[in-house]
Amino acid sequence: MNAYIFKFHLAVFIINCFLSGRNGHVLDETPVIDGHNDLPYNLYALLRNNLSGFNFSADLTSDPVWGSCSSCFTDIPRLRKGKVGAQFWVAYVGCSTQYKDALGKTLEQIDVIKRLVKAYPNDLLLATTADDIVQAFNQSKIASLIGVEGGHSMDSRLGVLRLFYELGVRYMTLTHSCNTPWADNSYVDDAAPVLNLTEYGKTVVREMNRLGMMVDLSHVSHAVMNQAIMASRAPVIFSHSSSYSICQHNRNVHDDTLQLLRNNNGIIMVNFYSGFVNNNATAAELDDIVRHINYIVDQIGVEYVGIGADYDGVDSMPRGLEDVSKYPVLFDRLQQLNSTRWTNETLQLLAGRNFLRVFYEVERVRDNLANEEPYQEWISYEDLDAVDNVSVWNCRTLLNNTSPSLPSAQASIAKRSFNGVVIFTVIVMYMFLTYSILA
Repeated sequence: MNAYIFKFHLAVFIINCFLSGRNGHVLDETPVIDGHNDLPYNLYALLRNNLSGFNFSADLTSDPVWGSCSSCFTDIPRLRKGKVGAQFWVAYVGCSTQYKDALGKTLEQIDVIKRLVKAYPNDLLLATTADDIVQAFNQSKIASLIGVEGGHSMDSRLGVLRLFYELGVRYMTLTHSCNTPWADNSYVDDAAPVLNLTEYGKTVVREMNRLGMMVDLSHVSHAVMNQAIMASRAPVIFSHSSSYSICQHNRNVHDDTLQLLRNNNGIIMVNFYSGFVNNNATAAELDDIVRHINYIVDQIGVEYVGIGADYDGVDSMPRGLEDVSKYPVLFDRLQQLNSTRWTNETLQLLAGRNFLRVFYEVERVRDNLANEEPYQEWISYEDLDAVDNVSVWNCRTLLNNTSPSLPSAQASIAKRSFNGVVIFTVIVMYMFLTYSILA
């Protein structure tokens, strides 16, 4: 038997031994592994990442700050009530930081995640391996993993990607809602693809495989989803996406991509956001999530679906799934509507065993590639030259992965020089007029 298959089955056995029969609910036996929670961004937006006055151990529903926040759904008491056993906390920074300070801000978000986990050792355990998740389950703690949401955070530098892994990042979403110079985001599907996945983008995927970092395809375009799956040597994930056939939003996954995902042995972790699960977001309810999950199972089987709710990253959740305490309600509803499909065993696959299988397989691929040298190339001049954003040139030193001889650089240099002359002239004129008036 393959060593990683053995490890996976051993992990399942250990989970069953330690957790079975606690309270009788299926999620007491296999807790939820959720692929995406944006609490760290709320810590940034509301607290400037200052945790000194933040009480994560309290029910924050009545807190004057957190209780009135439209995108705040998470605290330890509600995670416990929701029977969450592992959570990916997301290091996200907005697309407006791209080509500017995205990397620095992402490092701050990784830091605040680590500080949060360290501050609550009785409840949270930093996890960087599949075995760590099992260990957290056995200790009745919530395994806390780190994902980076958006390839703009790595600033098109493979060295940064490697350092992210050293810092504990275990997945990176290839884009957010903006293109990188090497991959299109989902909103190009409402217009026309610009880049698809460039050769450098495929190198990013291969380096993530080599590192053992999961390739997350939520937020990328339909074409990039398919191209990245084909380029990947390890199972990929959709950390928080739903079915396009049920809700026609570009953030969701088309049927042909689901078929590729099954062949890749990856996983789609279903998003709960009202706007992604019902074409009329105001009407979204618990049963919409049930429909998405069941549709995906109809298409590719129960072995390839999980949960990635997107709590704290959105401002509207379906009725019945208002916060992180509600996962048991969803699992009960699935079994109530179709007890033949949703046995305790298949519910456990959905809850977390499918994700554990993917994680172990990603680690197996990493270990098989242990003798492969790191990819060392810089992003091509052409990829950067194609970016229609002057910040590429204004906010980067020109010889750092770029060529000052290319047309975009020349145009930017000329524009920057012209702007500098104009600003200098205005300053001189202002000083002259001020001096004349005072005189």
